[in-house]
Order: sequence, then structure tokens, then C-alpha cells
Amino acid sequence: MTSRIEDPDRKGLPRTGAMLLLREGLRIELGRVAVFSSYPLPATRSSKGFTLIELVVVIIIIVVLMGVALDRFRFYQELAEKVAMEGVVSALDSALILQYGQIMTRGKAGDVVVLARDNPMNWLQKRQRNYAGEFYNPSPQAVESGNWLFDLKSRELIYVIHNRDHFKPGSDGKPWIRFHVATRYDRSRLPSLQDAPPELTGVLLEPVEPYVWF
Repeated sequence: MTSRIEDPDRKGLPRTGAMLLLREGLRIELGRVAVFSSYPLPATRSSKGFTLIELVVVIIIIVVLMGVALDRFRFYQELAEKVAMEGVVSALDSALILQYGQIMTRGKAGDVVVLARDNPMNWLQKRQRNYAGEFYNPSPQAVESGNWLFDLKSRELIYVIHNRDHFKPGSDGKPWIRFHVATRYDRSRLPSLQDAPPELTGVLLEPVEPYVWF
């Protein structure tokens, strides 16, 4: 026969010993869980995430790095513009020397005066894409910056600078560089020609006044 044990909570309802022990054990275990859960777990750093101060510091660092990168980008962009302009001047200077050689070969030294007043862009087989054309006494606002133009009044070739953070304007205070054809005359080194007038010895495309760019 199976022994019966009275449940003190519910009198009159018999329970087997095994069932009572199981119930009491469960009650004890549930009590342990309740006690354990009443104490909060220590929060780890990963569960908290970023604090407000950490987020502000990260944003400041990102802004500083972006500012430095943007400044260097503008620097190299302006440097590339200067190199491109000087490349055009070098090509025009080579074309000028070729024109001068043809004139001297024909024995027409007087044509050099006409050459010195000509538009240098006419010497190229293909004009530059950023050449805006001919203007009479223009201002820097006459064309978009980064373009070439020819001044019909002064007979000078002009480049209007686009990136000018490191450019120092000349005496006119304008953001451009003006070029003209300079003729060179030298006296003969021969003793018999020391009293002769200077002779034409060459031409050169050069700035009207020295410029400071970087």
C-alpha cells in the first residue's frame, strides 16, 4: 500500500510522498530564482553603447579629418591648375620659336614686329578648350575663371585664375596673369660691328610682370 501524507496547505487532499517532495523542491527552486532576479546584473560596457561625450568626440575627430582632407584637396587642385597653365605657355613658346625660325629663314626680320602683336593662340594647330576668344580691354569678369583670352587693346594673352588661394595678384590687383611676346636685341660681339645698332636675336613669350603663385 502506498502511504499518504497530508498537504498542510490543502488539508483533506492526499498526496503521495514523491509528489510532495517534487512540489516542495520546485517551490524552493522558484524562491532561489526570485531572490537571484531581485539583484540587478552589472551592466557591461557593450550593453551601454556610446555615451554622449564619446559620440561628441567621435564627431569632432571626423570633422577635423574631413577639414584636413578638404584643405589638401584644394591645395593639389590649385597646384594642378598652375601646372596646366604653364604647360600651355610652354607649348605656345615652342610654337613662337617655330614661327620666328620661319621668319628668319625667309630673311624677313621685319615680320617679327607683326608676330609680337599676333594672338599666340593662332600659332597652335588646335586651340585650347578653355580659350574664350578675343576681347577689347576685358576685365576678369568677362570670362569664366580658368579660361584664356586675348586682349585686343594691349595685345596680351591672359589667363584668369580659378583656384587662387596661393596666388598673389600683380600691380593691377586682378586675379589673372598676362603674357606678351618679348623681343630681344643684342649688340654684335664682332669687333668690326661694335658700333652697329643692336640686332634681333630672339623672341620669348613671358609674363608682363613676374607673378607669385605658390
